[in-house]
Parts: sequence; C-alpha cells; structure tokens
Amino acid sequence: MSGGTGKSPYITQFLVIAGGGGGGNGFSDRGLGGGGGAGGYRSSVFGEQSGGGASAENTLLLPVGSYPITVGAGGGPNANGSASNFASIFTVAGGRGATGSYSPTAGNSGGSGGGGFGGFDANGNGGAGTAGQGFAGGRGSGQGGSSAYRGGSGGGAGEAANTDGAGHAGDGVSSSITGTAALRGGGGAGARGTAGAGGGGNPAGSGAANTGGGGGGGDMNQSGASAGSGFVSFSLATQAPPASFSAGLTQTSSVVGPNRVYTITGGTGTVTIT
Repeated sequence: MSGGTGKSPYITQFLVIAGGGGGGNGFSDRGLGGGGGAGGYRSSVFGEQSGGGASAENTLLLPVGSYPITVGAGGGPNANGSASNFASIFTVAGGRGATGSYSPTAGNSGGSGGGGFGGFDANGNGGAGTAGQGFAGGRGSGQGGSSAYRGGSGGGAGEAANTDGAGHAGDGVSSSITGTAALRGGGGAGARGTAGAGGGGNPAGSGAANTGGGGGGGDMNQSGASAGSGFVSFSLATQAPPASFSAGLTQTSSVVGPNRVYTITGGTGTVTIT
C-alpha cells in the first residue's frame, strides 16, 4: 500500500473472502468426489468472523493512500480457487475436494479444507483449514462396498464438515456488512452429501458467485462442480471523501447507516482514499 499524508486514519470495517475450492470428480463405479472447501473468510465485524467469535481485527485504520484489491476466482472442477486481498488483508483460497480413484486421496487444504475421496475400497481424509479463516473438510465414508458411501464434504467458514460419515459440509457465516444479511463461505457437498449453508449443493451443485462457497463433488463418472468466486467489501464514514477505484475492478457502493459501503465483486486493482 502507499503511504499516508499525516491525516487522521479512517476507521473501516471489512469483509474479505477468497474463491472457494471446486468439487472433486467421481470415478467409474468405485469412487465419489469430495466437496470443495470454502474460501478463506476474514471480517472485522464482531460476531461475523470465521468461527463466529471475537477477533483482534475489530477495526482497520486506513490513512490517505492507495491500497490493493484482488477478488479471487472460484476453482473449477477439482481445482483450488484464488486468494483475495484488500489492503494487505489476505485470505487463502478454498481447498478442492478429492477426486475419486482406486487410492484413498485426500481433499486439499485451504481457507477451508476440501472433502476426502469416498470409495468402494478405501476413503480419503479431509483437507485442513487455515486458522482464523476456515475449518477442515470431512473424511469420505463407506469402505467395503456399502451402497451408502459418500465423498467427504468441504469445510466452511463457520464450522468443520461432518466427519462421522453423514456427509454434511461446514456452514458459512452470515454477514450484514452490506446492509442485508447474507450467508457466505459454506462448504460444498461431497457426492451424496449435504452442502453447508452458503456452499454448493448436490448433485455437483456449484457455489454461488461472490460467496466463496465450495463446489459439490461429482458422483460416479460425474465431474465436480465449480466453486463460488470471492468477495471484498469495506466501509468508510459518509463524511469521508468518496473512494476511487482503478479500471479492472467491478464495484458498487451504497449508504448503510453512517457509512458508505463499497462492494467489489471482481477484478484486480487499487482503491484510493483521499
């Protein structure tokens, strides 16, 4: 970021979510894809952080200057998403779900971890989440030829995926930073599992745009689903001069109470605060 001018810094709230991880691909008649993990989730709003607890980042002080913004893309089938960034507040992309195979492959780690392979012969573990940004994915289930086997589901920003074979992905977190409550950062369902609130469903449901939700895992011979893209939002007091944005960023703004809230839904560039 560029330096300030000695003016008092502006106090702002923020929400930064990375792109989610794509769902893993199914495999022949012996393996089910894991659900993708949600993109990493960081918020300054009390009670709306990943995990729902208090955080040291209650406020962000921004002196006059220019700051980088990147909105991470969601991962395609069996692929990680991309990280997001606002003013050096980085988030880690969601982990992809494991692809079905004859081997017990594990979900990728990320902001939240992807779900493990669920198979006829063996099962894979879920990927790990990143502390303060998300939770772990679930293990696949059904070893030994059970008709009920599932791909492990992805972790979410609000909780880890179920690990007892039930196949429920981790839920996201509800935030009202834009003035309207919305769930973001849910894990994708493993094949034959259940999506976390704010994540991609099943069969192989995609994560919604600008939620960072993980994509659902593919059933036998089915590709996994794409994940949701990331999201960046921040607020400045309405008495502050309006922020300006470089070309390449897709953004809108609205007044919410005493603040002007800026919502960036795509691209890479800079914001300048004067």
